[in-house]
Amino acid sequence: MSDMIQVISGFIRDLFSFDQAHPLLFTQFYFWAFFAIVFAFLTLFKDKLVLRNAYLFGCSLFFYYKTSGLFLILLSFVIVYNYLAGRRMAGIRSPGGRKALLLLSVAVDLGLLCYFKYAYFLTDLVNNLLHTDFRVFDIFAAAGNAVAGRAAFSIDSIFLPVGISFFTFQAVSYVVDIQRGRIEPVRNFFDFGFYLSFFPQLVAGPIVRASEFASQLHKPYNLSRRWFGIAVFWILNGLVKKLVLSDYIAVNFCDRVFANPLLYSGFENLSAIFAYSLQVYADFSGYTDIATGVAMLMGFYLPKNFNSPYKATNAAGFWKRWHMTLSNWLKDYLYIPLGGNREATAGTYICIITIALIAVFLSGSIAVAIVAGIIALAVGLTAWLRPDKRKLITTNINNMDTMLLGGLWHGASWNFMIWGGLNGIGMIIWKFWKSWGMYMRLFVISLLCVVLGLLTVFAPAPAWNMFFSWALLIFIGAFVRVVYNILGGRRQWKWLATAWAVFQTFVFITFTRLFFRSGSNLDPAVANEEAWNTARNMVAQIGGSWDGGLIPAMIVQHRTVFLLFVFGMLVHWLPEDWKRRYRIGFSRLPLGVMAVVVALVIFIAYQFITADLQSFIYFQF
Repeated sequence: MSDMIQVISGFIRDLFSFDQAHPLLFTQFYFWAFFAIVFAFLTLFKDKLVLRNAYLFGCSLFFYYKTSGLFLILLSFVIVYNYLAGRRMAGIRSPGGRKALLLLSVAVDLGLLCYFKYAYFLTDLVNNLLHTDFRVFDIFAAAGNAVAGRAAFSIDSIFLPVGISFFTFQAVSYVVDIQRGRIEPVRNFFDFGFYLSFFPQLVAGPIVRASEFASQLHKPYNLSRRWFGIAVFWILNGLVKKLVLSDYIAVNFCDRVFANPLLYSGFENLSAIFAYSLQVYADFSGYTDIATGVAMLMGFYLPKNFNSPYKATNAAGFWKRWHMTLSNWLKDYLYIPLGGNREATAGTYICIITIALIAVFLSGSIAVAIVAGIIALAVGLTAWLRPDKRKLITTNINNMDTMLLGGLWHGASWNFMIWGGLNGIGMIIWKFWKSWGMYMRLFVISLLCVVLGLLTVFAPAPAWNMFFSWALLIFIGAFVRVVYNILGGRRQWKWLATAWAVFQTFVFITFTRLFFRSGSNLDPAVANEEAWNTARNMVAQIGGSWDGGLIPAMIVQHRTVFLLFVFGMLVHWLPEDWKRRYRIGFSRLPLGVMAVVVALVIFIAYQFITADLQSFIYFQF
């Protein structure tokens, strides 16, 4: 009897304790056991809306505790503060008073985010500017030690709470929309807490706005036979993306190459970057798929977050398809307030100057400062001397501000700055490219090829070799189109032009991923230097000399990874109608057949697990 009591007490202790090494993940059996219990009790009072929302709020808090431990206190504070701020804002009649409370609320929310996300960066900035030797100090851990009366928590490092960016952005959108008069504050505290902490999307999105979710809080539970099948399909789809594509490619190829790029050939380094493009998509969209399916089973619907982003024909189109809830958030709460495509505001210039200073600091280079100054001077003079171009210039500045701040949202690393900046540059270049005729395009890309070709001869560097090869690819497409036109070709071949544009966009986005991946998975204290070294070494390998004779052997050596990459991209590029048909087809299967398919898919997916389950990539953001 005593042994049984010990077993039961040990089980209960494990159930209600937090294990940092094993957080609650969608890919773990424990999560599905947790969800089965949550769903079973939900069916008992699914029609009692107040009780249902309070129950799911409690379940969400427990889920976050099992994922992030005592950071539950931080989430609870954000919930309580923004609930009270929203209620108070609705009661203020003065526009000035409402705006003052809004500024305070946004400052509190973003202040918490900045403390956990940028403490190392700000400490380094102060030390470098003032020649001091300040150390990062976790004030929350110190407060916890004071309450506990002992050194229970380390105060020498700051850990980033899982999902803080996502629930912070939701909180900001909530108070801003109340101040703008777009929504009414949520009256019931448990309803608001449930909205802000809904566990399927809590730690990695999608970012759900109150205007999209509040109406569902009082909507009767409804899950038809068809929607049940669709929900199960999304869960299976996400698990396959995560376990079969993302985790396998990461563990068996990408992580190894990015960890030691100089140990691998240029071909393997290039392949790792392309494989990472699929890996990060399968990981992030896989999480969204699972979250969508789980939410649907409970009667709630999350906004669409991905729309086959690698089908985009340009960089701007990519950001309309990738992490759509973040892109729309940045557009509504950053890009448009800065002036959007209308005009420049004071915020426009404050942002671009601040970002330029951050870039100079992160690079630690006088050359970067000089280049930034020249670009700023050239843009300013053009806007002053050419009023007809002023709107175009300010639009592009606002666009660049948004993309650079989007890069910084991922972390205060030089590599994230480069990644965001490259995406902004890509969007700006596309605007000019589409306004040119085919002969102008050929002239510009020919001139670029000549310049890069001369650089490879007179100032040889791996980066010039890489850019020259890429420019040649673009030149080939522009040249073929011009020749076809000269020879009198009449057929448009739109599908070929679209395929070529999709390919070029995928290459560009993949290249930017080099800097994104190099800055990920690193200790913030050393991220900047390590990330830059990784990116530089990979460029050196890719732009260096290749032994073409070894490529077939390398493909054979990594054949499973290459096969999964080809399979994943082919499925990704399938027409949307085809995907909708097999999704609906699955939902219409008899329950017995559906159960067999589910068991078979799960069995196959778990055969690809070769190590401990990998956390979702966007948990770190």
